[in-house]
Amino acid sequence: MNRSGAKIVMEALVREGVDTIFGYPGGVVLPLYDEMLNWPQVRHVLVRHEQCAAHMADGYARATGKVGVCLATSGPGATNLVTGIATAIMDGIPMVAITGNVNSWAIGKDAFQETDIQGITIPITKHNYLVTDINELPQVLAEAFYLANTGRKGPVLVDIPKDVFTAMTEAEFPTTIHRRGYTVAGAPPQDQIDEAVRLITEAKRPVMIAGAGVLHSGAMDELRKFAETTNIPVINSLLGLGSFPRDHELSIGMMGMHGEAAGTLAVQEADLVLGVGIRFDDRLTGNTNGFAPKAKIVHFDLDPSEIGKTVSPVAFVLGDLKLSLEAVNKLVQPTERPEWTAQVRKWQDTYPLVVPEGRFLSRTVLQGLNNHTDGQAIVATDVGQHQMWTAQFYKMKKPRSFLSSGGLGTMGYGFPAAMGAKFARPDEEVWAVVGDGGFQMTLQELQTAVEYNCNVKICLLNNGFLGMVRQWQELFYDNRHSHVAMGSPDFGKLADAYGVQFFRCSRLEDLEATLAGASAHDGPVLCEFVVEMEENVFPMVGPGASNSSLVMDPDLEPSEAAHHVGAFETTHAGVKQ
Repeated sequence: MNRSGAKIVMEALVREGVDTIFGYPGGVVLPLYDEMLNWPQVRHVLVRHEQCAAHMADGYARATGKVGVCLATSGPGATNLVTGIATAIMDGIPMVAITGNVNSWAIGKDAFQETDIQGITIPITKHNYLVTDINELPQVLAEAFYLANTGRKGPVLVDIPKDVFTAMTEAEFPTTIHRRGYTVAGAPPQDQIDEAVRLITEAKRPVMIAGAGVLHSGAMDELRKFAETTNIPVINSLLGLGSFPRDHELSIGMMGMHGEAAGTLAVQEADLVLGVGIRFDDRLTGNTNGFAPKAKIVHFDLDPSEIGKTVSPVAFVLGDLKLSLEAVNKLVQPTERPEWTAQVRKWQDTYPLVVPEGRFLSRTVLQGLNNHTDGQAIVATDVGQHQMWTAQFYKMKKPRSFLSSGGLGTMGYGFPAAMGAKFARPDEEVWAVVGDGGFQMTLQELQTAVEYNCNVKICLLNNGFLGMVRQWQELFYDNRHSHVAMGSPDFGKLADAYGVQFFRCSRLEDLEATLAGASAHDGPVLCEFVVEMEENVFPMVGPGASNSSLVMDPDLEPSEAAHHVGAFETTHAGVKQ
């Protein structure tokens, strides 16, 4: 059947099961926007800035495991997607970004709003295309969705000139996808499984670090069965939070730069570390020369380029993570580890996360949010202190419930990502936890939330600073504050201007009533929590330091915070560099 390029794009979306896309129109994509009117089954969300279209698509993808789709016009529209695309590639998020370009005959002639978005995004996409032949468009779109959501997932960009949107073709979509040199990991080799099981069986003090790969592969049940059969404590990376229930007796939270002390201690004292779907990134490992000094490392992953990139494992299991854990579960035997699990619990009891009484802190608010929702809500964060406190104090009990920019560390991500999650899962309670700095980067999406009655609750922690930068200046630059004091608008007047329900809370006594009022309101809500200005995130491993040099929370009893455990040296008096 002869049809236009614009119709082929809409047909591709329906074929891929896409029900929502996020975009902003412009001249060269008008043929596609005109065609959209014929496809009511695909909802288009009109954002107020293209960067937020990418973040919403990202949040949609993280909350569902499906491909998120964003759309922008040529030139500045396309370049405004770049930060969101880079966010997605760093965290392995499946996304298809569709951009328009000038007519194919005008490319290379500096036409109005011409930009080489294909060249710009080569380093930050899994693959990208410039489609100049209408007959190739069905194949390209099918490939784009396939590449985005298979193997190590990531964003794929499809750049389409205006004349390709209007050209006609009878080309059909392919029935199968095959790209030379691209293979999707399947079951791992049996000898790798056998070696991993042997090491697990021999280990006396094993620990597991579960990352986002568990979520991407849908291996949550297999992970839990593995942990419960072998009685191995489970740590999560930042992006792995939610892959293992935080209220499980084997869960010891996050580890690393701002992880819980028990997890970091456990890795440093372990004789076996199982990295399950993680990259062993620098925020987790600290200085790799001091990472897990007593342990053998076994790495489970589907991407061969990750093996040995940061740490040197003695063994690895290369394959689809769900299939890998299924294979391991067939061979491991039920094992009791009473001394090791007791030691881990002792560390948890000795070094708890601290929320001082009688003060109104960011930690106070986030502990209250966790209690209010019972850890059942979807929570999206910006980047900074509040991100770390959310990871510490919000006890995610369900998968795909924590959305955060881990690799790129994108301020302004939290609110639009939360909206994307709410569009994807409308029956879930969704909170965006943001700071006064990051929120001001994307707050224009309040209008989008109002227009679509997107029922997202915003927990705005207002401390008047770029908090994490101020913390580093305090600890590493002799408390010389440089350009971190953060002026803010009157958020109440701002919310009123947009027609958003607003609450301001500055007292502990009003915390629960504020959270309850926000939850009860049907529609977007902005809650401003005016907290103490100078509060620091602890525990902390200083930049460039080993995980064996851990700064404990000064709010712990000094006798506890100065405790020495094996190779560990902890302090609360200052930060080791």
